[in-house]
Amino acid sequence: MEYEAVIGLEVHAQLSTKTKIFCSCSTDFGSEPNSQTCPVCLGLPGVLPVLNKKALNYAIKTGLALNSRIAPLSRFARKNYFYPDLPKNYQISQYELPICEGGYIEIMVDNEIKRINLTRIHLEEDAGKNIHEGKIPYSLVDLNRTGVPLMEIVSEPDIRTSKEASEYMKKLRTILRYIDVCDGNMEQGSLRCDANVSVRPLGQKEFGVKVELKNMNSFKYVEKALEYEIKRQISILKEGGRILQETRLFDSDLGTTHSMRSKEQAHDYRYFPDPDLVPIIIDEGLLNEIRATLPELPDIKRQRFVRDFGLTDYDAEFLSSERALSEWFEEAVKAGGQPKACANWIMGDLTKLLKDDGKSIDECPIKPHQLASMITLIDKGVISGKIAKSIFQDIYKTGKDADLIVKEKGLVQITDTSEIEKIINEIMSTHTKEVERYRQGETKLLSFFAGQVMKATKGKANPQLLNDLLKAKLG
Repeated sequence: MEYEAVIGLEVHAQLSTKTKIFCSCSTDFGSEPNSQTCPVCLGLPGVLPVLNKKALNYAIKTGLALNSRIAPLSRFARKNYFYPDLPKNYQISQYELPICEGGYIEIMVDNEIKRINLTRIHLEEDAGKNIHEGKIPYSLVDLNRTGVPLMEIVSEPDIRTSKEASEYMKKLRTILRYIDVCDGNMEQGSLRCDANVSVRPLGQKEFGVKVELKNMNSFKYVEKALEYEIKRQISILKEGGRILQETRLFDSDLGTTHSMRSKEQAHDYRYFPDPDLVPIIIDEGLLNEIRATLPELPDIKRQRFVRDFGLTDYDAEFLSSERALSEWFEEAVKAGGQPKACANWIMGDLTKLLKDDGKSIDECPIKPHQLASMITLIDKGVISGKIAKSIFQDIYKTGKDADLIVKEKGLVQITDTSEIEKIINEIMSTHTKEVERYRQGETKLLSFFAGQVMKATKGKANPQLLNDLLKAKLG
């Protein structure tokens, strides 16, 4: 019997606000433990939470970007459970009236677009962090994260493979970064993912028993955890066993999942409306104000790059994957760089240099206009593509413009026919045996002669002119 997986993702995105969702404590990462707390986020008696308006606006902005319906009325609820890193013994979240309902994200699967529908997007506060160190017989608790604003984005069970799940996460991260609501830093916990996964026989409409997976903080781990869990469940069913509804943790060292606890139901949390927070009313005026701040989103940008610049789907997908990267590319084109040439240099040499240095495009030492100017020198025949490779690295290291580097190093391309012919004649007279072999049919020796001329001219001979002259001379 063949089986298929049914996967739904719950993604927690930390909003890029400077302060927490219900108090004025800082959200900075990496501060001294318990240094970013106050009576509100510590849950002391008599305190009252006040909603961070920017967090609300960011949630609405996300809903608009993800094609969701923004609820005119929403409400916060208390989600009750006991855990040492939850000071109040309840988490302020949303239940029956979330801010955003529905929506979708489109991903590319086997060169076809697949739509993953969303269930809801809601706001909630983060919990603290339990720290287990060494052999001490107790745990420590850092409450700096308590009250940090989170947005939970819940998908429908429309995902069928671990690869689709990874692509969904990547696309979601791209959109959140485009609209500047989350930095998407998975290593610091700014973007985390839980998955609900079950398997069922192919063709069956009813869902199987679902298992929740936690502790996945990278695209790679999302794929590996789901691959393992899908195989585990299929193996159990094939052996006549049954799947237990539970929460499991992914062990990234072993590449396996293990049981953490039995899965809770909604009634276990005893949700009820938070009496300390008034309902949220969102009018059309606020929606229009936030809608006006949305940038061009990645799918629309990708389509425009293909339409207006003649790029391939692959090139357009790569260049639109990060907002800063797409803007860098467009600035280079506006400065006069031919679009396809700009794309090739960015995707090849520039990406490699940045990766080797561990830098982002925002930290790039080369300015877009410098790439455009170098491409213009190639187009005009001033320098060859081979010499441009060296010049590009010099621009990256020194910040100097291409034309200045060309002058300083005397790298202007040789386009004088008589000068190149003179060098060809010298090479042919030195390698008479190779000339004879070429004329007897070993035409692959053309590259040998071209290399010798390039060596003699230090790579400055015009490649096309050189090729034509060699063929004419060798006969």
